[in-house]
Amino acid sequence: MDLPASILHRRDLLFNRELSWLEFNRRVLEEAHDDTHPLLERLKFIAIFSSNLDEFFMIRVAGLKNEIDEDDADPSLDGMMPDEQLREISRRLRPLLADQTACLRHEIVPRLEANGIRLASLAQLSAAERVTLTAYFIENVFPVLTPQAVDPAHPFPYVSSLSLNLGLMVGPDDDAGAAGKAVSRPTDSGPRFVRIKLPPAVPRLVPVGDGQTRYVFLEDLIVANAGKLFPGMHISQCHAFRVTRDADIEILEDEAGDLLRVMEQRLRRRRFGEAVRLEVATTMPAGMVDYLTASLELTTDDVYAVEAPLCLRDLMALYDLPRPDLRDTPLSLPLPAPLAKKECVFDVIRRQDILLHHPYTPYSAVTDFINTAATDPDVLALKMCLYRTGQHSPVVQALMEASARGKQVAVLVELKARFEEENNIAWARQLERAGVHVVYGLLGLKTHCKVALVVRREGHLLRRYVHLATGNYNPTTARIYTDVGLFTADPEIGADATDLFNFLTGYSRQQSYRRLLVAPVNLAERTLQLIGREAGHGRSGRIIAKMNSLTDTQLIRALYEASQAGVSIDLIVRGICCLRPGVAGLSETIRVISIVGRFLEHSRIFYFANGGADEIYFGSADWMSRNLEHRVEVVAPIDDGSLRRKLKEDVLDVYLRDNVKARRLLPDGTYERIRSREGEQEVDSQRAFAGHPV
Repeated sequence: MDLPASILHRRDLLFNRELSWLEFNRRVLEEAHDDTHPLLERLKFIAIFSSNLDEFFMIRVAGLKNEIDEDDADPSLDGMMPDEQLREISRRLRPLLADQTACLRHEIVPRLEANGIRLASLAQLSAAERVTLTAYFIENVFPVLTPQAVDPAHPFPYVSSLSLNLGLMVGPDDDAGAAGKAVSRPTDSGPRFVRIKLPPAVPRLVPVGDGQTRYVFLEDLIVANAGKLFPGMHISQCHAFRVTRDADIEILEDEAGDLLRVMEQRLRRRRFGEAVRLEVATTMPAGMVDYLTASLELTTDDVYAVEAPLCLRDLMALYDLPRPDLRDTPLSLPLPAPLAKKECVFDVIRRQDILLHHPYTPYSAVTDFINTAATDPDVLALKMCLYRTGQHSPVVQALMEASARGKQVAVLVELKARFEEENNIAWARQLERAGVHVVYGLLGLKTHCKVALVVRREGHLLRRYVHLATGNYNPTTARIYTDVGLFTADPEIGADATDLFNFLTGYSRQQSYRRLLVAPVNLAERTLQLIGREAGHGRSGRIIAKMNSLTDTQLIRALYEASQAGVSIDLIVRGICCLRPGVAGLSETIRVISIVGRFLEHSRIFYFANGGADEIYFGSADWMSRNLEHRVEVVAPIDDGSLRRKLKEDVLDVYLRDNVKARRLLPDGTYERIRSREGEQEVDSQRAFAGHPV
């Protein structure tokens, strides 16, 4: 097949990004159906599916709606216009929501009950238990509820994003037909619409009795006691609803004199974004649904009626129950042999590069490195990039300790890390108070690279030690994300890291690097060269690339051209993939698999056979235009031959043999599970890594 001058807007050549993401979330939901997972792990996938959808609507759907509103719509990669994408999202999502409800009701909840964990209705409780819960309501819930009625003096209330609410009709007690009347407008007489927001400070799951075995939903408790909120009034049945709002933050950085202050202002405004989705209980009367839809300026396509309880991510509270028998067995793995010795970590790294493969390598390997740098009297400087650090960060504490000991500490804190902005602002202020030199990122670029640089005095020399990684400096997520890291004292990589931090903190115009591939400087160009080089090897060419998402059309085109030259290409893409594999004459030598399992596949690894002189790179960048053009990313080579073999044979090849958790992307955009053939050994890559860490 002859490729056109541009593959943009060609549905026969590219998949739609948003629909590809929905297929990823479908794979997440499939894990909730998988009874090989412990029960609470299956419940976790139900919650992750819901949480993923929240973010999808807050960012991606909101973006499509903004394009329509601003009359500035561009077609998607595959040529779909925003309104067409919104319709298709709605069409594909509704069956998934029905599947989620069925999984919860018919698989998860019955098995929870069989294991002594019950989500009960009030009708299933004894009279004494209901009395106790009523007392709980009066003492802990009633004082913090604020019913909001709509009438001429009270316009329709602002409904905050992702809050859980109850809607009902309230009228005079002598109005016997109030419950059946249509929702009245504020200028009409008769029953009024009332919104009750569930208080976020009160647990959604209210325990029954002293044990941790039975729970009722908070909304059910409020509904049962709604009469106490409206004495002397007639109230209708209550119905749950939830609103999702645009949460994207747009900043004109060149006009922001103080980025920290501007980010704080934008965060305060985030909750006032335009509504993009309305979720309602299926029991809600059509009149009330129409009233909410109109009041929120939404359309019927934006309304999702759900049979299951809304906001299922709240069920993660059950995951923390003391039931280890219903969760995955925690990993207990040793440090890499070189780090296990009672020896200074800098002496070890000076002798050899050290490969880390989290969570199979304990993250203490990284925190110990940072802590040692903070306290070692010979360390003069410590520099880091922080993107997502979490709420309780030992890494940040170590940086403040280093500053207190008189070391030069420079930290780039990316304030624009989505949904991590508040955490990062708080950490930035603490670091500044501790005397750390804090930089908030570069104009027009999001700093996404994961790099730490330690400068140490050793005799008459200054030596640089570098940690490079695919994952964030967050010990919490490091236990559930798969990532790769490297400790090295390579002088050229150390010099590159120094130039990188000068670029980040001093705004130097660095245009070349010795070993590192840095976006937006040389990463895209070099990646295209590496793919082109394999194309030059023809049928002996080989590419294996593992990443989170693949959307960049330049790289996709290069992969198509390499496939047409006969190169064997395996892509391990967890989430969005816009490349269409397995098409005769176009991509028939390209195979794409996705692995969704216990851990979130987050590592990015790139292998090129190079005619026998193979090269492997790893780093922070996916093959997406935003990573290559609008972010500061770092991809590094693995120079040590034994480490290259480990990454190729003990990591990438194991992923490619996975026939338990892997799904294959088909030419039509759907995924099918890869099953072991008769007599073939089953390979679950994540279990294999846990049993034999690199």
